[in-house]
Amino acid sequence: MKTARLPIAVQQAVMRRLREALAQANLALNRSYPEPRLVYSQRGTSAGTAWPESYEIRLNPVLLMENVEAFIVEVVPHELAHLLVWQHFGRKAPHGKEWKWMMESVFGVPARRTHRFALQSVRRNTYPYRCRCQEHQLTVRRHNRVVRGEATYRCVRCGETLMAQPPASPHGPE
Repeated sequence: MKTARLPIAVQQAVMRRLREALAQANLALNRSYPEPRLVYSQRGTSAGTAWPESYEIRLNPVLLMENVEAFIVEVVPHELAHLLVWQHFGRKAPHGKEWKWMMESVFGVPARRTHRFALQSVRRNTYPYRCRCQEHQLTVRRHNRVVRGEATYRCVRCGETLMAQPPASPHGPE
């Protein structure tokens, strides 16, 4: 797969933020954690992922280019927090109290679990699901897991199990 070409200025801004956040964390934790590997290979609708075993952060180049400022302010510290929590506290809940503390107290960034970026440019086929408060779009992978009975998904707002919506009739309502 061909990845989006990132301007050097954007890569430099991301690296500058990573180094700044790492310095903040090293000072707060009284440690000297090394700089993680940074790659621009994340695909799909995820803004980024942290890989503790390889001490690596993967960022989505398409979403990065569409949301440069938000990536630098929020996504880079979000993923770094995952790595540092793993290093400092060991295996913990991905968005647990240690991660929340790292985000808010060390980095001074709101501890949001998910991003709010527009996803039209990276979203493939999706399937509509509903809960009591809103419509959700599940990816093909998640939809297939529901169909096979391997998973159920709940709304993070209302807690209700998501239910598949029937496909819209091509003739409109009858």
